[in-house]
Amino acid sequence: MTQRHVINASVSPKGSLETLSQREVQQLSEVGAGRAHKLFRQCALAILNTGARIDNAKTILEAYADFEVEILQQDRGVRLELINAPADAFVDGEMIASTREMLFSALRDIVYTESELGSARIDLSTSQGITDYVFHLLRNARTLRPGVEPNMVVCWGGHSISLEEYKYSKRVGHELGLRSLHVCTGCGPGVMKGPMKGAAIGHAKQRLVGSRFLGLTEPGIIAAEAPNPIVNELVILPDIEKRLEAFVRVGHGIIIFPGGVGTAEEFLYLLGILLHPANRELPFPVVLTGPREAAPYLQQLHAFVGAALGEDAQNRYQVVIDDPSEVARQMAEGMREVRRFRRERNDAFHFNWLLKIDESFQHPFDPTHENMANLQLRRGLPAHELAANLRRAFSGIVAGNVKDKGIRRIEQYGRYEIHGDACIMQPLDELLQAFVEQHRMKLPGGAAYEPCYRVIS
Repeated sequence: MTQRHVINASVSPKGSLETLSQREVQQLSEVGAGRAHKLFRQCALAILNTGARIDNAKTILEAYADFEVEILQQDRGVRLELINAPADAFVDGEMIASTREMLFSALRDIVYTESELGSARIDLSTSQGITDYVFHLLRNARTLRPGVEPNMVVCWGGHSISLEEYKYSKRVGHELGLRSLHVCTGCGPGVMKGPMKGAAIGHAKQRLVGSRFLGLTEPGIIAAEAPNPIVNELVILPDIEKRLEAFVRVGHGIIIFPGGVGTAEEFLYLLGILLHPANRELPFPVVLTGPREAAPYLQQLHAFVGAALGEDAQNRYQVVIDDPSEVARQMAEGMREVRRFRRERNDAFHFNWLLKIDESFQHPFDPTHENMANLQLRRGLPAHELAANLRRAFSGIVAGNVKDKGIRRIEQYGRYEIHGDACIMQPLDELLQAFVEQHRMKLPGGAAYEPCYRVIS
């Protein structure tokens, strides 16, 4: 980011936050003070940087250190005053429509999150209370569509992927679109964009109206992975755990493409939930897939799951190599089973209430050096608990790689240390080393990757 173009602009909402009460306007205006304003400024800057090939939150924040956003009251609602905003978010002085929508979605979510935390009805001390909170966040964002049969496919994968892997994700998305399935991703670049782009073409061929491209993110990630412009529903959850729960509550099936530590984190989170005894009979189609060039990666990840969590974990998903139509066919078939199962048990189609998520998966993990060193990565743990701890290890590595707070901790205290049984640490170290060699830790073209971790057995 050697050359920087900025613009000052005044932006009003369209499609959301247009009709507000005086109390709501006052509440939005009060965002201008304290932690909430800092959070909104960071998310707004990321959204305005959509399309930039930078995955380091610290770099973006420093490059636009003089960027500011002011929230002003007007007769019919609110207006945003942007100062030194990235000029690429505008065309002939007018903000791009998708950018404006996402900007006000961010404002909506951050204000609602802040106000709800002080509400007596929010109980974050119990598992059911946390799930109820996630439900209210999604409902406030108008994400939940009652009465619509299962059709939402979550796609997980890396932002730092090869061109072949990106094209493959588009081909899979195209096959999903031809089957009138909708797509939910982490809303960034790479695999988070490819399936949406492919599905958009598939929907157009089927003359499907009302395509849904749902992007779920959180403040610590959005600055590193700005939303791609295809996203037409953006939801910012307060932390990574609420985001992950939102994925499995609104999604009816999940496709996992090649990626890095962030994808491995999501995969382990999902396996940990599906391995819980209470979820043994619950249908939830999962496919691990990629192009022929990614076969070694897929096989290595599959082998790591077997070595760390056992054959039962491997049986909870299918591996499909270089066959987009088969991936989509399995998803469509899985949707029919999900529909049958939920109808029999009178469970909602729009929110997976029957899925049991252990409380250990719901509380935010703070990747301090002490917490990372104290993770229990032992063979004797139940598989779903070991998966939860492995997920936390990968979460810490993600923080050390791309999150502003994590990067600064590594700069101050050095690498994280990850301890555990040798039978787990060795395949973990091999998997992480493969990620480095395959350039899955950072976007290509930058400086050589410096690990933020040290694996110790």
